[in-house]
Amino acid sequence: QVQLVESGGGSVQAGGSLRLSCTASGSIFSINAMGWYRQAPGKQREWVATIISGGNTNYADSVKGRFTISRDNAKMTMYLQMNSLKPEDTAVYYCNAHVLVESIGPVRSYWGQGTQVTVSS
Repeated sequence: QVQLVESGGGSVQAGGSLRLSCTASGSIFSINAMGWYRQAPGKQREWVATIISGGNTNYADSVKGRFTISRDNAKMTMYLQMNSLKPEDTAVYYCNAHVLVESIGPVRSYWGQGTQVTVSS
């Protein structure tokens, strides 16, 4: 069983900052790519950023230059530092991880439960 738990959401004013965390636990051999997604009310879930095990990162254009994704492999934790927040960043933020539970086997995708980020103007 693999669990992802997000934390760090909250309410801030436009221009403010928040730092989200996502910690993986359970029967894990290794974690490959990890990523953040978000879903605003009435909209589809969208990709925000990805970080692979080697540290390479990619960002959606809408957050590039404002958000920074990072990870601590020893702690099996991923972070999302969000600066210069805008009202349009308001959403439930979900973490995703591609996990290998055994040394030989398929990589499976797991999701956290989500954490709310609200940015007021």
